[in-house]
Amino acid sequence: MKAIHELFENNRNWSERMREEDPAFFRRLANQQSPEYLWIGCSDSRVPANQIIGLAPGEVFVHRNVANVVVHTDLNALSVIQYAVDVLQVKHILVVGHYGCGGVGAALTNRRLGLIDNWLRHVQDVRDLHEPLLSAIEAPAERVNRLCELNVMQQVVNISQTSVLREAWERGQQVMIHGWCYSVANGLVSNLDVSAASRSEALEGYRDAVSRLRAQRL
Repeated sequence: MKAIHELFENNRNWSERMREEDPAFFRRLANQQSPEYLWIGCSDSRVPANQIIGLAPGEVFVHRNVANVVVHTDLNALSVIQYAVDVLQVKHILVVGHYGCGGVGAALTNRRLGLIDNWLRHVQDVRDLHEPLLSAIEAPAERVNRLCELNVMQQVVNISQTSVLREAWERGQQVMIHGWCYSVANGLVSNLDVSAASRSEALEGYRDAVSRLRAQRL
């Protein structure tokens, strides 16, 4: 139980440090949650949403799952998106994958991990759709990283096709979806250039991004 005890001690130290740096920090945090950003990322413990983009607690609404997947049957993810868009009125949805993702790597190579294999079938659908592009990449690590990017790009399209986003755009709400990939190796985020403020923009951005990736292999 020593490790658990240390977590409580860490928490007390953090609380004291935050109050010393900003006496009103917790009072502001308790009074209002008004983030402009919804972060949809991977569950990987090396990818802390707030810290990566330099924002404080309360400034980013976060949803995470293995391989940052959004599918239309996942009521958990859809509920988060609906609350963020309809209630919190976020202006940006950030789909953030990360290079070297273990879930994506397992999906790519058919590595068996257990129950999660069923979840990773969604990533394998992306893999199968882009099999010629991926098979043209010789280096295994580079192939995984390309699938990480393609997976993020697909999730941007998936989100754009949800009823939540379609209805928000129909009523004129200003909300954009972005696709990024984070590097654990250097701490930097790459913009995949698939930002969209409508379903048609998402589809067009996706097609353009895939075309650019294919051109790189020629």
